[in-house]
Amino acid sequence: MGANPSASAERRTRRSGRAGRFAAVTGIAGATTLLLSGCSTEEVLRFGWPEGITPQAEQMMDLWTGSAIAALVVGVFVWGLIFWAVIRYRKKSDELPTQTRFNLPIEILYTAVPFLIIAVLFYYTAVVQTFVDKQKANPDLTVSVVAFKWNWQFLYPEELDQERQPIGTVGSSEEIPVLVVPTGERIRFVETSNDVIHSFWVPALLFKRDVIPGRTNSFEATINPGEEGAYVGRCAELCGTYHANMNFELRAVTSEKFDQFIAAKKAGASTYDALEQIGESPVSTTTTPFKTSRTARQPS
Repeated sequence: MGANPSASAERRTRRSGRAGRFAAVTGIAGATTLLLSGCSTEEVLRFGWPEGITPQAEQMMDLWTGSAIAALVVGVFVWGLIFWAVIRYRKKSDELPTQTRFNLPIEILYTAVPFLIIAVLFYYTAVVQTFVDKQKANPDLTVSVVAFKWNWQFLYPEELDQERQPIGTVGSSEEIPVLVVPTGERIRFVETSNDVIHSFWVPALLFKRDVIPGRTNSFEATINPGEEGAYVGRCAELCGTYHANMNFELRAVTSEKFDQFIAAKKAGASTYDALEQIGESPVSTTTTPFKTSRTARQPS
């Protein structure tokens, strides 16, 4: 008696389906291995989170890593259930399978588990947010940040020059303002605006806070020792014609160099000369001034 053509076709279809699924899984595994092969363990665990230079940034990275791992665990579990259901309950005949109206334990489980996951994520988010927003009664240094169209003024209210005025620096279209701060010390940034809403943003801090007219905002951060360097700063709030060119530079130096910088400023030196005296580049190294002509081509 000859073979049943429909049965043979069904077996071929099943074999083809298994081969297709195996190829898909193999392809995904191969692509994942290729993507991760050029990354260190630390880079992999950051899951795309940029490197920061403060303890606050490290806390945010830990929250991001934990959230990404939790999402992957849930995703793998759900994908596993999907593939298990596809394979386990694939069509085997034209007979209608047993119909189930509800399964109370399962329904309670998949209602309670998401709420549990959300509660855990909410808890750790609140902990990190509290840490990032925390301000001490007596920070090591206070910096006054004044935003205006379209530049910045930075003052050290507790450090006075020979005329009993706070020392600082102010930017112009010819000069990028350089904000000099020490590493390893708690710094409070107190922000005010002279005109419209701006936003004080140093990408390396992984944090920004709006500067609002008629209101004083503040936050604190500590730049980790060993992270000395020049970091670009920007206005992150659309504030007018030259918003994109409203840049500044955060210059992180050792505590010893910072004390020398303050002493030079108190003696009457300009920011340019004070930076040169402590062996730092006297001009901004991360951005350039902008031309005020509305028709001039801006530097790239």
